[in-house]
Amino acid sequence: MNREALIEATRSQMPDKRWRHVQGVVDTAVELAERFGGDKDKAWLAALLHDYTKAWAIDRMERIIREEELPKELLEHDKELWHAHVGAWVVQREHGIDDEEVLDAIRYHTSGRERMTLLDKIVCLADYIEPGRDFPGVNRIRELAQNNLEEALVAGFDGTIQLLVERGKRIFPLTVLARNDLLLSVRGK
Repeated sequence: MNREALIEATRSQMPDKRWRHVQGVVDTAVELAERFGGDKDKAWLAALLHDYTKAWAIDRMERIIREEELPKELLEHDKELWHAHVGAWVVQREHGIDDEEVLDAIRYHTSGRERMTLLDKIVCLADYIEPGRDFPGVNRIRELAQNNLEEALVAGFDGTIQLLVERGKRIFPLTVLARNDLLLSVRGK
């Protein structure tokens, strides 16, 4: 895999603001991998590709979900979730990324899932706390991330769930399951 070609292919899929976000996630994911003993190369790759289809048209993503047997339940929830599953599918086909751990980290970076891998946690958390993020509670999540991935992710999921409740939106079941699973880990049960 040619890193420069993959960087350029990814860059070409999005506007400048999204690209700056991706660069922040890449740097943060590599830093988290170093801190918590993760694979830096996989963290770099999954972070680079995590928003590959984020800027794509909704109808294009919907067509892929329907035609390529991606989870149909995505269509019943917020469109913000779609790019993760569609992105994993696209980078596997267009760029030959076949590492399931990397594909899963892309696939679940927005929702989380039960029994998240270290790479899942790193990419998901990096997406929450990259330097360009500015939302209520992000600094607390960054502080927690200095010492504990799971505590930081619980705080991130709590904020996401609270925001969705406040906006009257449906909560994707995997997010609740991920949060509850991480909470058990944090509490040592």
